[in-house]
Order: sequence, then C-alpha cells, then structure tokens
Amino acid sequence: MWRALSKTGGPVRSILAHRWLSSTTIIPQKVVMSKFDTDKYIPYEKMSENLKIVRDRLQRPLTLSEKVVYSHLDDPKNQEMERGESYLLLRPDRVAMQDATAQMAMMQFISSGLPKVRVPSTIHCDHLIEAQVGASADLSRAIDTNREVYDFLASAASKYGVGFWKPGGGIIHQIVLENYAFPGLLLTGTDSHTPNGGGLGGVCIGVGGADAVDVMAGLPWELKCPHVIGVRLTGEMGGWTAAKDVILKVADILTVAGGTGAIIEYHGPGVDSISCTGMATICNMGAEIGATTSIFPFNHRMSRYLRATGREDIAKEAERYPDLLTPDEGCTYDRVVEIDLSTLEPLVNGPYTPDLANPISQLGKNAQENGWPLDIKVALIGSCTNSSYEDMTRAASIAQQALQHGIKTKSAFTVTPGSEQIRATISRDKVDETLEAVGGLVLANACGPCIGQWDRRDVDKGEKNTIVSSYNRNFTGRNDANPATHSFVASPEIVTALALAGDLRFNPLTDSLTGASGEEFRLEPPTGEELPSKVRESYDHCTLYSYCSLVIPGV
Repeated sequence: MWRALSKTGGPVRSILAHRWLSSTTIIPQKVVMSKFDTDKYIPYEKMSENLKIVRDRLQRPLTLSEKVVYSHLDDPKNQEMERGESYLLLRPDRVAMQDATAQMAMMQFISSGLPKVRVPSTIHCDHLIEAQVGASADLSRAIDTNREVYDFLASAASKYGVGFWKPGGGIIHQIVLENYAFPGLLLTGTDSHTPNGGGLGGVCIGVGGADAVDVMAGLPWELKCPHVIGVRLTGEMGGWTAAKDVILKVADILTVAGGTGAIIEYHGPGVDSISCTGMATICNMGAEIGATTSIFPFNHRMSRYLRATGREDIAKEAERYPDLLTPDEGCTYDRVVEIDLSTLEPLVNGPYTPDLANPISQLGKNAQENGWPLDIKVALIGSCTNSSYEDMTRAASIAQQALQHGIKTKSAFTVTPGSEQIRATISRDKVDETLEAVGGLVLANACGPCIGQWDRRDVDKGEKNTIVSSYNRNFTGRNDANPATHSFVASPEIVTALALAGDLRFNPLTDSLTGASGEEFRLEPPTGEELPSKVRESYDHCTLYSYCSLVIPGV
C-alpha cells in the first residue's frame, strides 16, 4: 500500500487504498500508550486535527518528520514554521531518563512543587553498571555501589508518578522501543541516543535534564524548527550487509557534523527490506552525525514488531492513519542522499571517529598503511544500538559455524543484551549458549563498555591496541579511557567474524579460517530471525516485570 515512491520520496497510494480512505470515516478509538500507562492514550485523533490546521496554512506536501513534529505544536494556528529559522513550542507525549541524568532532573522537578508529572515519564537504571567479570557479579556490585542513587531515584519516582526500571532491566533505548515507542510519538529523552525510537516511527530527541523537567511539568518544550535531510534507500540488503552498514555509510557521506540542526528521514523502496530493530539501529547512530533525530515511515515491519511485543492494538490503530505516519507524495527535503542497499558493502568505521568508513575489503590495507594495530584485543557486540534478537541470532550463526570447525574466538569477546527481555529470550532459545561456547562473556543488561563503564585490565593505560564493537560511538578514550585504543565500529556479525580471526586484515567475504583439524573453511553469510519464532511466548514469559516498578497515579 505504501511501497511505491516518487522521486522525492513521498508515497504513492494505490487506487484501492485511496478509495478505502476516501470512503471510510476514521472513528476515534482509545488505545493506551503502553501496558504501564493505562490512563494515557495514543493521540492520533488530536495529531490529525493539528495536522489539518497546519496543512491549511502551509499549502504544500509535508515530510513525515514535519507531520509528526507539527502535529504536536502547542499552537498550530499561530506557530511560525520555517525550517532552520522558527522556534517551535511543542507538546511531547512522554519523557525517558537514564539514571545518570535523572538525578538532577528529578531534583529540579521536586523544586517545581508539583505533586505528579504531567506526562508519562520513566527512569532507567542502565548507566552506572560497570562491566568487569560478568552479568551477575557486575550487577550485584553496581547495586551495592550505587545504592544511594537507586534509592533516591526509586523513591522520587514513586512519589511523583514516574515509571522506574531497576538496574538489570535493560538499556533505556531498548526498553523504550520494546514498551513505550509508537509510530508518531514525540518523545524527549535525557540521552543522546534517544533517536533509537525512530525505528518505530517516532520523533525521539535527546535533550538536557532541564528540557525534560519542562515537559514533565507540563510546559511547552522549545525546539528550533529542524531542516529535513532525506535518505532514499533503494535495492535490498543481503549477504553480509546489515542495517548497521546503512548508518555507517550515511556517517561516511554526511560526516560527524553533517546532520546538525536536521532530522534524517529515511524513505524509498529499500526501507521495506530492513527490520524494525534494524531501523532502530540506524536511527540510534544518527546522533553520531549530529542529527536532531532520525525517523522511518510506518510500515509492515513496525506493525509486526508492535504485535510481537504485545502491542497489537497500537499496530491496528497506526494502520488506520497512513496519511499521518508516512510522507506526502511530492514532499521536498533540504538535501537527499541516495543509497543502493544491493551494492552496499559492509563497513568498519574508525578509529577515533565514527565517520571514517573502511569497506571491509579495504580495512586490512588501510590498517597497514596507517599503522593501526592489526591484532584485535577485544570484540564487543550488543549495546542499545545492536542487541536485538535479530542481531544476536545473526552473530550466533557465525559463532555456530566456528564451533562446527572446532575453533573459538582469538579475541576476547563480550556480549551485551539490550534488555532483560532480550536476554531471557536468547537464553530460552539457547542463543547465548552458542555465543558463550565460542568464547563470549555475557555482560549485564546495561550500557557498560559502550559508555566507558568498563574495568578493562588486559592492556595498560597508553598501550596501543585495537578493539572492534557494534556500539555507536568510538571517539578517543570513549570505551576504556585509554587514548591509545583504536576503536572501530561495525555490525555484530562482522565483529563476530573479526573476533574469530583476531586480525583487522581478515575479510570474511573472501578469506578463510583454519579449523581445529587444520582444514581451511570460509564463513557463510550470517542468517538470523527478525523476531523470535514463538513471538508472543518469548515476550510474555521473560522476567521483564520483576525489573519494572511503576506507580500509577491515583492508585
């Protein structure tokens, strides 16, 4: 229904869809925002009313990001809307805070004197858990070390009606994607990688604590009207190419500052070849190019993910509002980038910057010419960027091939699940057993080495070395506080393959590994599952709820 696109990226609806929309009156429904927010509803009716006012004023086709942003205007009848010039006053749908930034935000909110937050808000304890020896021990140590912080946040959340996710529940962005994000959402989050929610069609923007407090207090939130950069995707991904390679290529094209002041809006026929969690990966790393946020149009991949995570009612409601959740035909972007997924080669970006792209076929050559350490000390997969079920199963498919030939990783290898839901699911399906058997160490469901919470002891400070990860950020000292660490970013499957070889010169697309019996073998391209085969069971029977504590206003 939404696959055909014009040259500018807007959808061309079929005649059948047009007739259906023209002859059908949308009856307002009350669909709750989440299973934890039973008194707050998906605001599509209000958004549509605002959008009609905006359309009448602007008299031009709108991009998807304009639709979502403008439909949340505090005063759509009078607000100026000029890209890159106007300052918009907006009414976000919800707030998400990680534990490091939530402390000051909650203290500021307390000073407001308000009895409860005015919009749904959550706190996620993910930033203060240091990776050292493994999930259980690291989590226990973090709870003991940070007890005062956790007690304050838990009590403040309880008093002011804020959802509280205990340490071990998962990383803020993965939890938001699994439980709170929905197509058309406007969310402010106190972390730079809040744009992860764009994978589910939301405008999710990283902000400072003071901005979050304004929203929680029920005040309009100010945002400079963003430019819109379109990334048109054609072709279809296959083989070793993953969603991560899309954003690594975009970073290569736009550089670390190229998205500043803009929303990156993905569109085109290639979008349908990317899973919902793959779209989230792409949006997550949009922070590395300075973008305000990134977004994908609503499609069947998002609908499947919503159903898989127990939100069928939201999926059905979103399907009734295609005009609100997709760009208009003929809409214009301030700049358009074209990427053919069929010809996109896997990339390894770095060192020291996420926009230095090395095609996997050129990585070894570039490393030798630049004097980068060839020996890979540590390979790390997971994090908020790449810890989906699909990511884990694709990495495990590479690990399984190695095990069949009797070998393990030559590099130290760590695995960071993004949430307890993911951890429980890969444990049930024995995916974690495969990753551990090949040499992996499963870390806590937390940010860990991705944000520098890593008690690394295998190299001395100042010792020149190389690590590769599926994380999002690799600036100097980011992961281990060692300025001599050369950190590279790639997809989980490429990271896993490189861990097996332990050498930057290894190209899994063309090179061979040596099995335990001395025979050489080539890795087959990774395979994985977009969602668990027993979708509802895997989500309903995880231990998610033991990690979530919520106070419902009035109860």
